[in-house]
Amino acid sequence: MHNGTLITIRDKALYIEEHGSRHHPPLLYLHGGPGESCFDFSYHQTDRLKEKFRIIAIDQRGVCRSEGITNEEEFSLMDLIEDCEAIREHFHLESWSVLGHSFGGYLGVLYASLYPGSIAHLLLECPTFDFTLTSRSLLKKTSVLLNKYGKQEKARESLEIAYDSRIKDRELAELYASYSDELEENRMEIYIHNTSNPTDYSYYSEAKWDELYDKSEVHYDLLREEGAIFHSLIPSLSKLTMPTLLLTGEHDPVTSEEQIKAFNQFVENGAIYHFANSGHTPHDEEADHFAHVVTQFIGAKRGE
Repeated sequence: MHNGTLITIRDKALYIEEHGSRHHPPLLYLHGGPGESCFDFSYHQTDRLKEKFRIIAIDQRGVCRSEGITNEEEFSLMDLIEDCEAIREHFHLESWSVLGHSFGGYLGVLYASLYPGSIAHLLLECPTFDFTLTSRSLLKKTSVLLNKYGKQEKARESLEIAYDSRIKDRELAELYASYSDELEENRMEIYIHNTSNPTDYSYYSEAKWDELYDKSEVHYDLLREEGAIFHSLIPSLSKLTMPTLLLTGEHDPVTSEEQIKAFNQFVENGAIYHFANSGHTPHDEEADHFAHVVTQFIGAKRGE
């Protein structure tokens, strides 16, 4: 499963996996977080997609298996976009399709709006286009779950914060983190609906994963401090010219209704596919179905 290697891109070693023939259409996977990893996507999707695509999956700059970054380093949101372009050039690709999950969808929209000629198809799996809208939606679902687990007072507070228009951006994201932590071992219920196909993380020890995610914390903290991730990309949706597919999950709070409406309104060459039995990660909750939808979209758009 792991075809990963460290490749120096713009003076930083990035963990990059390749799966499938170099003769297949290239597909870049951008993970979410900020600060997650391509591990779970590779675990569920590379064997399913590698017969049709040349998959390039990365751990972003400073994340998990890539070289770490320090609090003293110059690091910004745009580094992640410039890394994508540099990776495309490293592999001598004229263009590629890009599949971004969650925060990776935010990156995908930003990348496609800045480098439209580099992207043949854009696929956005449960993305955020606006962190404030997403945080409000996440707080609402957190409230429902806090009620379910008997924390009525915290549930009421969480809902009040979700509807308080005075709170936004970084403060709202941090309040969401705080209230979702109240769910303790049930926190992943915010995101995962269908747990029939869990990712096996035993490839690395628990201690190793802790070490990798500690590294990712710096990445996330620096992005929050910079603040560019809190700029809404809804105005950029109208810049997307390539065929674009929004993949949504029935039980996913991240891509809120307002963001789905914005996609419908502003993306001229857009389509939406809805996964009825998924939360935030159709790529593992409905893995076979997901691979089929991705293959059909890119294949059909290539005239096959």
